[in-house]
Amino acid sequence: MQRANLAEKDPHRSQLCLHPRFHSRFLTYDRDLIVYLPPGYALQTDRSYPVLYLQDGQNLFEAHPHSWRIRETADALILSGEIEPLVIVGIAHTGEHRLAEYTPTADWKQGGGLAEQYGHLLAEELLPFIAAHYRVRPGPAGTGLGGSSLGGLAALYLGLKHADVFGKLAVLSPSIWWNHRSILALVSEIAPQMPSRPRIWLDVGESEGPRAITDTELLDRRLRSKGWRPGENLHFQSFPGGTHDEASWSARVSPLLRFLFPAPRGF
Repeated sequence: MQRANLAEKDPHRSQLCLHPRFHSRFLTYDRDLIVYLPPGYALQTDRSYPVLYLQDGQNLFEAHPHSWRIRETADALILSGEIEPLVIVGIAHTGEHRLAEYTPTADWKQGGGLAEQYGHLLAEELLPFIAAHYRVRPGPAGTGLGGSSLGGLAALYLGLKHADVFGKLAVLSPSIWWNHRSILALVSEIAPQMPSRPRIWLDVGESEGPRAITDTELLDRRLRSKGWRPGENLHFQSFPGGTHDEASWSARVSPLLRFLFPAPRGF
């Protein structure tokens, strides 16, 4: 698989690298990867980095109103010393197959339910691929997974199922409504069997509607009842005026990175 630089090759600046058409034996359709390398990555060759994997990779890095503008935000936080330098992997969705791949259970009307296979792609294929190409830190303490909407639902489900792989979860405006809120039952089912509790950022926009707010509050309470501790390994926040779109999620990137990847003391 070819790797293409999408940004200038100044070693002091962050870099974006494209890996097109990543292929999996678990799912039929290939997907592109965009990898963010933090400022100074090329200079500090003896250093390894934590890594955050994010769904909907085509919405993350482009500098336009429909992007999360992650590169600009991560650059600013790293250079100011607010977060630890990290690698960020954007995993493009596969268009019309996005719903199926990001949903943990099948709905009788809308189908879906391929998140388990997508999880195998991540844990068994993508993580080893990234580790072979980049200096990333192994283990759940340095590995995060995140997304928004259905991507947030997938991140939560797979973070619960693979807590030995993903120790940090960014769950933005998750589609808790999917299949009659089946994720709430899955939390109750999976949590008692988990070896550890991943650190979770959970949020919702207050302009996403009463149902979205109520559902996310229910999820927050369910997580707390299953052993997550607010302020320690769980942060739930509702954003005044927040909507269900990239522009709103981009404003949440800075606080979620500070919560999940804070700069170590003495950094």
